[in-house]
Amino acid sequence: MRGFINLLIISAVILLSGCISAQQHASDVQNGLQGDRLTVGTVQREIKQGMSGADVAQVLGSPNIVSTDEQGREVWIYDKIATDTVYSNSSGGISSLILGGGPVGGGAMGGGIGGSSNYSSGAASKSQRTLTIVIKFGEDRKVRDFAYHSSRF
Repeated sequence: MRGFINLLIISAVILLSGCISAQQHASDVQNGLQGDRLTVGTVQREIKQGMSGADVAQVLGSPNIVSTDEQGREVWIYDKIATDTVYSNSSGGISSLILGGGPVGGGAMGGGIGGSSNYSSGAASKSQRTLTIVIKFGEDRKVRDFAYHSSRF
């Protein structure tokens, strides 16, 4: 009997040790996406009037579009679109078959207990986000103005 209880305990530990919730899967994936991505916070915190183009490029990277306005001054446009897809699936189960037997009278009696338990859970999410940043430089090639727009859907 003691061996049966030990087997159940070991089986439960193995079953539960490898499982994490769908919410934890989603959180792990989302944390992996955070990295060094371009955000509104980065623009608000780092971009200042009077910065040089080299300083802007160091903070934001290369612009998607470089253009000039009607007075011939440079305008840099950063246009970023991202799609985040998160899918998580967890499943598990346990199956057991315990056989035993012993002599009863003149013959042998065999017995068996069998059982199984299975489960599955999952979650999926897909979203898109956009960030457009427009940086206008003056004739001195320093940032004179900037604007940004962000959306998530």
